[in-house]
Amino acid sequence: RRSVESRERMDKYRIIQCPVTTESAMKKIEEINTLVFLVDIKATKLNIKEAVRQMYDVKCAKVNTLIRPDGKKKAYVHLTQDYDALDVANRIGII
Repeated sequence: RRSVESRERMDKYRIIQCPVTTESAMKKIEEINTLVFLVDIKATKLNIKEAVRQMYDVKCAKVNTLIRPDGKKKAYVHLTQDYDALDVANRIGII
């Protein structure tokens, strides 16, 4: 038995660390409806998809991830046609 309930180690604020605001990320936002985030190294694509849905109220079509040479994980979140990445970026404060 446990006296304290266990909590989830990866909450939405731990999964998504910050949005990426480089020129190439801005181009992706404008042209291919994609948001770019730095995420926790242990986060899975499903975790990232769910965290974006909870934090920004948008649906993701697909998530691509890569691990940068400096050891940080970057996620490209493609939004569905119903949502505009430019509007979401304005709401977050990237643009």
